[in-house]
Amino acid sequence: MKIMITQHEALEKGIWKQVMSMFGITKDDEIWETEQFILTEEQAKELGLIR
Repeated sequence: MKIMITQHEALEKGIWKQVMSMFGITKDDEIWETEQFILTEEQAKELGLIR
């Protein structure tokens, strides 16, 4: 299973820093709030998005 989340959703859920780390994003990278990130099931569980 794959889980998609946008930058905006990650910010709302308070997990943006973890998503940044998972994808190697730095604060200097330009990211749109509608940009989507595809998480594995394991990553989504680690972030508390699914059980």
